[in-house]
Amino acid sequence: MDLHALRLSHPFLILNNTNTNALSLRNTILGFNRRSRRWLKLEATNTNGAALDEAAFEAERLALDAEARSAMAQQGQASISDSNDPKAWKWIIRKRIWDSMEAHNFAQNPRPVHHRIPNFVGASSAADKMRSLDVFQAAQCVKVNPDSPQKQVRFLTLSDGKKLLTPQPRLRTGFFSILESNMLPPGTIKEACTSVGVAKHGRPIGLDEKIKVDVIVIGSVAVDPKTGARLGKGEGFAELEYGMLRYMGAIDDSTPVVTSVHDCQLVDDIPVEKLLIHDVPVDIICTPTQVIFTNTSIPKPQGIYWDKLSPEKLGQIRILRELKKRIERETGQKLPTGPSEKLPPTARRGQRG
Repeated sequence: MDLHALRLSHPFLILNNTNTNALSLRNTILGFNRRSRRWLKLEATNTNGAALDEAAFEAERLALDAEARSAMAQQGQASISDSNDPKAWKWIIRKRIWDSMEAHNFAQNPRPVHHRIPNFVGASSAADKMRSLDVFQAAQCVKVNPDSPQKQVRFLTLSDGKKLLTPQPRLRTGFFSILESNMLPPGTIKEACTSVGVAKHGRPIGLDEKIKVDVIVIGSVAVDPKTGARLGKGEGFAELEYGMLRYMGAIDDSTPVVTSVHDCQLVDDIPVEKLLIHDVPVDIICTPTQVIFTNTSIPKPQGIYWDKLSPEKLGQIRILRELKKRIERETGQKLPTGPSEKLPPTARRGQRG
């Protein structure tokens, strides 16, 4: 957009936020009217001159998520039915939690909660308990997953003047985006906590970004309060995000990992000895009624475990392909590849670049 072409009836301070999102969807042009003391949105276009179609963006996201959940449902059922599948026990626990949350009406929209990080009654209360943690209050930058039950955590992070680091859903279109309250127009913090809001207002970062993350907030389907063992929804993106942040030097073993769940998601039957090397344990659990320090002794992942990463998953996530090429170029050695797997349709359709 050519700012010189703007004709304004009142004096404005023009701010051009050229931080496009990972899809290069838009630039945000804001004007502050000095006389009325109000912010006005003058124009919002991408580098090709096309405005972000919020309805289309959200419709595509929901459609792709529905496809992914359908495929994960098939994978989970097949795993449970196969007595030789080493991942069957995880799916049995997940299904038990999802079924229980729906049966007892602990679930909140979006429903059904199956094959999601489940939203739950009291999620805001759990977020408030997280906000009271010393590690959260002292944090300057908090990485929060993009799922519904952690929406209030994202809101509190921005409201408290902290940097919010949040991933693109399923790392489908990019990597991470950074948001700060001082880069948002007044009254848009709630919007910035949604997928569309991140696309509109977030600043995407790359692997070379120099950033220190003080707290990681991670979504869970089930978590053991005695050991810190955790199960996600089964796609492995939280582990990949953690591994990439380790590669960037943004986190280390001392970075606290916190989750917020309903009390019914606390379990005691996750076998620690069956966890994989890339599974991320949690240090602190916040529920609507309590805060639990797990004092976990489970080792945290040290990076990306390429020998566990399938060619299909690698093909799904552009940032991982870039990272693999970079490491191979810098070391002069070819990295290993994990066994093949069947991925949801979303993974194939979501490829870009």
